[in-house]
Amino acid sequence: MSRSALVLILAMAFAACAHRSVGGRLQGTPEAALVGEFEDDYGNRFTITDSEWLQQPNRRYHIVSWHSDAQYLIAQNDPANASEGGRWTRIDWMRFTGMPPYDWGFCLSAYAATSAAAAESVQVAQRATPRTGCNGHPFSRMKRAMPKGN
Repeated sequence: MSRSALVLILAMAFAACAHRSVGGRLQGTPEAALVGEFEDDYGNRFTITDSEWLQQPNRRYHIVSWHSDAQYLIAQNDPANASEGGRWTRIDWMRFTGMPPYDWGFCLSAYAATSAAAAESVQVAQRATPRTGCNGHPFSRMKRAMPKGN
């Protein structure tokens, strides 16, 4: 392989990953309570890290920015997702009190936006009314997941 071909391949790989960060770094940091293994009130399981939101078994969102003060994140849908691959998602969340075992809930405010900016501009979440505050639907309630088999 020629040097110019290698440079071109590396440049393309860098460009494909560049959407994930600004200056090579993920923007913002998540609240500690949002990182880990979770189950929602519909029985879906999730693994959330600082850079990925996985709705198991295979719906992945690559997080590019956390906006913890405003309680939302922006992510790009994995190209291998069954639908909306490569599109952009905004996930809003809110903390719950007095609702054990559920500690927090989320709303997919946008899940098929054409750009990160378009996803970020969507503002449907109404935290004052969590039962209808996700575009007329309830926030999905989240609790820590028990290890499988328990």
